[in-house]
Amino acid sequence: MVYRKDAYRFLHSHGGRRNRRSTFLPCELRTATALFCLSCAGITMLLGCKQEAVSSGSHPVSEVGVVTVETQETQTVPDEPEFIGQAAASRIVEIRPQVTGIITDRYFEEGREIKKGDKLYRIDPVPFRAAVVSAEARVAQAEARLVQADQDLDRVKPLLAEEAVSKKDVDDAVAQQLAARAALHAAKGDLIKAKFDLDNTVIVAPINGLVERTRVYEGRLVSVQTDLLTVIHQIDPMYVIVNAPEAFLIKRREDIAAKRIQHPGVYKLTGTLIFLNGSTYPEAGTLDLIDVGLRSDTGERPARVTFPNHDAALIPGQFVSVRFHGASRSNVMLVPQRAVLQGSNGPIVYVVDADSKVTMRAVKVTAWLGTQWLVEEGLASGEQVAVDNLQRIIPGSVVKPISAEVTSSGNHPSGPHTQARK
Repeated sequence: MVYRKDAYRFLHSHGGRRNRRSTFLPCELRTATALFCLSCAGITMLLGCKQEAVSSGSHPVSEVGVVTVETQETQTVPDEPEFIGQAAASRIVEIRPQVTGIITDRYFEEGREIKKGDKLYRIDPVPFRAAVVSAEARVAQAEARLVQADQDLDRVKPLLAEEAVSKKDVDDAVAQQLAARAALHAAKGDLIKAKFDLDNTVIVAPINGLVERTRVYEGRLVSVQTDLLTVIHQIDPMYVIVNAPEAFLIKRREDIAAKRIQHPGVYKLTGTLIFLNGSTYPEAGTLDLIDVGLRSDTGERPARVTFPNHDAALIPGQFVSVRFHGASRSNVMLVPQRAVLQGSNGPIVYVVDADSKVTMRAVKVTAWLGTQWLVEEGLASGEQVAVDNLQRIIPGSVVKPISAEVTSSGNHPSGPHTQARK
């Protein structure tokens, strides 16, 4: 700094004022300037060396929580696949007229719950009541003819023994009796049909359920078995239709054959229904139907689960998830849920080897059991998996592994359960 001040004063005294007589610096000035430049260069070199020493210093090794994965040979965990399904009414009944006539009354309110036997519509009964009266008259006539035929036969039979009548006369009397009896049966049949039509002028609900809007109104002429009047949906019990992918079914069959999964049988499985918001339906369902084949458009096999629906909490068309219970898996390997990350090609974990070096590893997880994932492929027993401070990990770097605490629970979380990993 001394050289810098001296050089400044010298320059100011000699070069600060305009001197037309001299265009060159004196020797003292050149010497001071050179010493000043050497001093600046030395300071710059010292600062550069210091920064290089700081930058070249080693980074501290990150501490990472790890757990050692082990194959639980004696542990059995539930194997509970989950599928998205859609609710459907257990019975859907179309209401159509059994007779042709004019709608005179509608008794129900649209969209409401109705009971079996409740009146829905009335068709004008007058022509059908008249048909019943006519049928009853024909029955009476047939009965009278039968009485007369019986009496004629009773009169000619004794005369045949006395040879007062011919055999043909007796045969004619027998034939008349049979014809009268047949006419009576036909008349009774017409009466039954007439009464049936009259009874069906009042249309009643055949099941309990929810009734849709009406398709016809008063004054409409409806034809027998042609016009659709309304539809009733029975929602207690409620069906939930789920579809199992073909790949899942093949893998399931292989696991059962290899005894990796203990399966009680398809129709012994039960189901838990989960709504879209994650809440669980309190009633358990039963698997009661599996379609005989795959759907050609999706390659999936539909199955039906039946749930009680006393409070009408489930409605037709509702999308839900069904988690199946009953099967179990042995010789399992579990890792904490927080250790599994989602990579570009699927789930991954960070594995810390014996040299404390971190490697990224792709794994195949199949089920979420409490706070842990069930790992099927990608890890070996005894390997260490990072679970904490994952944000500090760089693949290929060296870390300081520290044993981490893991709490597990056998219950499923409240969040959604992804079936794609199945």
